[in-house]
Amino acid sequence: MAIFDHLAFAAASLEEGAAAVERALGVPLEPGGAHAQMGTHNRLLSLGPGEYFELIAIDPEGTPPGRPRWFALDDFSGAPRPQSWIVQAPDLEEALKIAPFGSGEPMLFQRNALTWRFAVPDSGLQPFDGISPAVIEWGEGVPHPSERLPDRGVRLTGLVLRHPRPQDLARALEPLIDDPRLRFDTGAPGIRAEFDTPDGPRVLE
Repeated sequence: MAIFDHLAFAAASLEEGAAAVERALGVPLEPGGAHAQMGTHNRLLSLGPGEYFELIAIDPEGTPPGRPRWFALDDFSGAPRPQSWIVQAPDLEEALKIAPFGSGEPMLFQRNALTWRFAVPDSGLQPFDGISPAVIEWGEGVPHPSERLPDRGVRLTGLVLRHPRPQDLARALEPLIDDPRLRFDTGAPGIRAEFDTPDGPRVLE
């Protein structure tokens, strides 16, 4: 079974996204890097051992990937917001057998000492209108990103997944992940992320 790995928070630019996140959570984000294969880049925040927050945007200096970008970023517009969430599995192929249909095909990524495999749908959009999680498998012996980030005392306490068919979504995810922080609600597709911070509870949606 997979476990929660990280939250992908999208923005039209890293600058706009960082301002929104730092204003909401009251802590700074750390430098990340570029994803050459997807033409995106990021900034990061530890959410404690084994978990982190990723601010992601299209890299204006990156090369267009010649395929839809992950997290449906090609179609992203509007205010910065939670765009996707990612679960970690020890065996990507096995996880995809129990993940919702259309969760993608494995792609290999590498940046400096980091290597990982990530399932990317052909359309760039995860099942259930993007609310189903993406699946990642970190390379063997590769330190998790959370281990390299300073701990600012922020923790994810809840993840509310909104969808017109929340019961169908819950049933589809049941074989893949069991996390008490997950909640399902009826509404237009969207994600509400709830946090404990040094300044008290905070929400991003």
